[in-house]
Amino acid sequence: MKNDYQRLLAEIRKAGLNPLGCVYTSLDRVYRFAIEEQQELKASLIAENFRFHYENNAYYRGLCEEQGVTPSDIRSFDDLIKIPLIPVSQFKATDTQKLLTLGLDQIEVEMRSTGTSGIPSVTRRDSETVTQGFLAVWAMFREFLKFSSGAILFLMPSPEEVPEMGMIKVSNMLSGMVDTSRFIVRKATFDPQEAIELLAQWENLHIRHIVGPPFLVHKLVQHLKKHDIRLELDRETRIITMGGWKRFTGMEIPREEFNSECAEYLGVRPDQIRDIYGLIEGNIVAIECSHHRKHVPPWVHFSVREPDDFRQEVPDGRRGVLAIIDPTCLAYPAYILTEDVVDLDETSSCPCGRNGQKVSIIGRATGAEVGCCAINLDKAMYAYEVESLV
Repeated sequence: MKNDYQRLLAEIRKAGLNPLGCVYTSLDRVYRFAIEEQQELKASLIAENFRFHYENNAYYRGLCEEQGVTPSDIRSFDDLIKIPLIPVSQFKATDTQKLLTLGLDQIEVEMRSTGTSGIPSVTRRDSETVTQGFLAVWAMFREFLKFSSGAILFLMPSPEEVPEMGMIKVSNMLSGMVDTSRFIVRKATFDPQEAIELLAQWENLHIRHIVGPPFLVHKLVQHLKKHDIRLELDRETRIITMGGWKRFTGMEIPREEFNSECAEYLGVRPDQIRDIYGLIEGNIVAIECSHHRKHVPPWVHFSVREPDDFRQEVPDGRRGVLAIIDPTCLAYPAYILTEDVVDLDETSSCPCGRNGQKVSIIGRATGAEVGCCAINLDKAMYAYEVESLV
């Protein structure tokens, strides 16, 4: 690790400032750093976060001791592979409090995501981690979505109805970027006609955006297609999806077909459709640019691991299991071994001009639960529809 970044971070800390905050507010510039500079910067931030958890978390320090890793071993970008990971399944265990670096008395918020098993993944955040998470997500939203007015049609339940669901908490942050918004999934029911009427009411008053999991945007588009209705949304409209492309049944929504039908029935260009990858176990969102490449936040490190040996990275160009190392969390070590299979592009340039890691989500690892907030919502809505027919 070059002394330049070590000295810079030390000076920022000495001044009583948060280095990560400086990165969030300079995101456009940081994305245009040379790849080597980005790597040195993230390695410095992660090394500092790793030391904090090693020194203050007895459970995690035990994992480190088992693998023979200490803070002095994390000295450069190439050392990040040594950081012990926590399997995402650990956040579903009955003793998740053991993962905490800070005491339960310091926890401000608890977030959950439930998969098909019905067992929730639980993450707890202290005040500073909440602040870091909001700033990190806001910075990414502003960098990639670029809107600060308009109206959002949320195809999901409101935070009031499902206050603990991570996907909805993150989505709701977008409501602060616009003039008005509406959540129109209520008690596991969705009426496409209500969505159409609301979009019509907003015409010529607001730039109209749609946010929701792919299966609900798809349901709206299929309703338009069935009734031969073609909307014309706005040139600045964003269709924002998050939550995964598989239904709880295992059926996958084809992305190219989805984009094509959105273009035809919502009257938008394909570059106006943006998918977001995230998980509640970290403070991360990877957002598509206009070229549909998901950019990893430059302070977060994505690593692709061998399916049969998670301590080893796959050779360049090969798919593997995603590991995420996120230095924004203080409440617990957000060094997560996910169950997602991905492709990772480390070095190629993107036509949008941003450097750094780009990720493509391929699917779930063999034997992994098919589960997330969107899957759980999909399952609940399907069950309600079936029950209503009986």
